[in-house]
Amino acid sequence: MTAVAIRPVTTDDADWIKQFTAEYWGDTVVVSRGVIRDPQQLPGFVATQGDERIGLASYHSVAADCELVTLASIRPGAGVGTALIDAVKARASQAGCRRLWLITTNDNLNALRFYQKRGFVLVAVHRDAVTRARQLKPAIPLIGADGIPLRDEIELELLLEHHNEDIASAGEQHI
Repeated sequence: MTAVAIRPVTTDDADWIKQFTAEYWGDTVVVSRGVIRDPQQLPGFVATQGDERIGLASYHSVAADCELVTLASIRPGAGVGTALIDAVKARASQAGCRRLWLITTNDNLNALRFYQKRGFVLVAVHRDAVTRARQLKPAIPLIGADGIPLRDEIELELLLEHHNEDIASAGEQHI
């Protein structure tokens, strides 16, 4: 089996990112904390195995905060998501960010488990934020995973250490 590689997003990935985002988030855009983000327009990392793209992480940085906007893998349990997070963490830390944060929804129990196992801490529950997000993205369903009503955004964060290594270390990696 071919090793999984993690590399920065390139312009050649735009169409794939659009399709991948639509498949995993039900639209070509995502909404968190009342802001619409287009993953095609964001920096990020792609996981590949051979010639196949198998995962995506996109992020948005402002000052000392870096938001992990998207994270998904078509090969759950293979370490792809963790490798993508590690690449974003390295890039954010090297850029001087002090915090990596993300939003997931109240129904996404798998994500809550996944992120907490990787050191993320729950810092806020934004009640009815998904209800408000539907005004920006009507495609958000009323019922989420496991029949749970989809209402709230849950914010998690990971405090970052800073590294002075060359930013290229957040480039291509193999797992």
